[in-house]
Amino acid sequence: MNVINKTHSLTILAFLFVASIYAQTELKNKIVDFSTMVPIESASIYIQNTTTGTISNADGKFVLLVPNAMENDTLVISSIGYKSFKTVVKDFDNTEEVYLEEDVASLDEVLLVGEPRPKTGNDIVLKMISKLPENLPELPYLEKGFLRHKEENKKEFKWLIESAITLYDSSAQSPAYRNLKINVDEMRKSYDLRDVDSLLAYTSYLKQNGNRNLRAQNLKRDTIQTASLIKAIKWNDTRTNGLKNLFGGKLNLLRNTTSARALFGEHVLDYHQFALDTVLVDNERKIYKIKIAEGKEYVNLETPGIFNDGYVANGWLYVYWDTYAVKKIEYELIATSEAQKNRSKILFDTQVNHKLVMTYMEYDGKMYPNYVSYETPKLVNVGPKVVNTDDPVAAQRAKDERFYKTKQEILFTEIILDPELVQSALQKDWDPNIFAIKPYNKEFWDNYNTLLESEEDEKLIQDLTKRSGLFKD
Repeated sequence: MNVINKTHSLTILAFLFVASIYAQTELKNKIVDFSTMVPIESASIYIQNTTTGTISNADGKFVLLVPNAMENDTLVISSIGYKSFKTVVKDFDNTEEVYLEEDVASLDEVLLVGEPRPKTGNDIVLKMISKLPENLPELPYLEKGFLRHKEENKKEFKWLIESAITLYDSSAQSPAYRNLKINVDEMRKSYDLRDVDSLLAYTSYLKQNGNRNLRAQNLKRDTIQTASLIKAIKWNDTRTNGLKNLFGGKLNLLRNTTSARALFGEHVLDYHQFALDTVLVDNERKIYKIKIAEGKEYVNLETPGIFNDGYVANGWLYVYWDTYAVKKIEYELIATSEAQKNRSKILFDTQVNHKLVMTYMEYDGKMYPNYVSYETPKLVNVGPKVVNTDDPVAAQRAKDERFYKTKQEILFTEIILDPELVQSALQKDWDPNIFAIKPYNKEFWDNYNTLLESEEDEKLIQDLTKRSGLFKD
C-alpha cells in the first residue's frame, strides 16, 4: 500500500513539475505616446536576451505569454524614437498603461568622432550592404512564428487564415530559393467567403497550362464552372501570396542581396536613392532614419506570369549607427510606368501595389527577421463594372465589392540555433501551403504567442466568423 501511495505521490510531483515548466503569465497592456497620448503601433515588447516577444497593434495594445521561469527576467518595451521602458516581468502591472517619451539623438553630436563615417544616405546604405555578411546569420537556424492572412474588399473581410509556421534558413548569404524552407505547423482559423469571379486569374491559369493565346475578353462567366474558377484562384493565391515566394523573392530585400538583379544588391542605387533624414534612438542605441526614393530605373519584381514591372520605390530605412545593421524597413512600390499605371487602375483601383514592413531582432550577435507585414491588391472578384447608372450609391457599392486586397502579418517568436534540433527538423516533411486546411489543436494555441488584433479588425473577424457559420449551415 505504501509503495502504491509513493508511486502516486511521485506521479503527482512529476505532473506538477512539468506543469510548472509550461505555466505562463499573460502580460497585456496599452502603449501610449507620453506627449500626445496617441497609441504607439508596432512597438516591440520582449524579454531581454531572449526571442520571446510581440508587437503592439494599431490601438497600441498587446498580449504576451511569458513562461513563469522568466518571471525574474527583464521586460523591455521599445519603439524607434522613444526612451525604452524596462521592468522585471513579475513586477509588470497589467492595469496601468505604458507611456513612452520621445528620444532624439543630435546629429552633430553623433558625427563628432575620430573614425571617418559615411555622411550621405547613399553612402550609409552602401556601408550597410557591405556589412550584411557580418550582421545576418551565417549558420543554419529555425524560426517559429505566427501568421495572420487577411483578405478583404473595401467593405468587409472575406478571408482569414491564422497559422503557426516554422522557417528554416541555411545561411543569409546562400541562395534563398534553394536553401530556405517553410512549414505550416498548425492552423486555427480558415474562413474563405470570397466572391470568386476573376476571369483574368482564370485566363492566367489556363495559359500556364498550355493555352498561350487565350484572352479574358473571349471568355464568358456563365460558361465556366465555379469549381474551375476556384482552382484558378487557389493557384493564384499560391503564386501571389505563398510564403516561399515572399521570403525567396526580391522583396526579402536583405536576405537576397547576392541574387542576380537584387533590389538591394550591387545595383541598389540604380533602383533607389537614399537621403539621411535624422538620427533617432532605439533602445538606447543611435539609429539612422533614411528616406527611400526612386532611382533612375524602374523596379521589376520579375514575378513569373505577372507584369510586376514599372514601379518606383518609396519608404524608410532604419540602420543602427554603431553596427550598420538594419532594424526596420518600410518599403512600398508605386506604379509609375504608363503600362503599370493603367493596369493597376483597372485591376486594383490603386497605384500602390506592394507595401512591405520588415523588422529585425538581434540575438547572439546576429539580426534575425522579427516581424513582416506585406500588403498587395488581389485578383479575385473583378466582375462587370457599373456603367451608365444614375445611382451613385449603387455604383460605389459595386466598386467597393469589386476590388480586393491581401495583408499578411508574421511574428517570429523563437529562434533555434542548436545544430541537432535544426537537422532533426529537416528530416520531416515540409509543407509551405498556408491555404491547406488543418485540424484545430486547442491545447497548442492556448500556449502560443499570437498577434493581437486591433479593435476594428476584431469586429470584422467576428462578423466574418458569424457569416462563415451561417454559410456552413
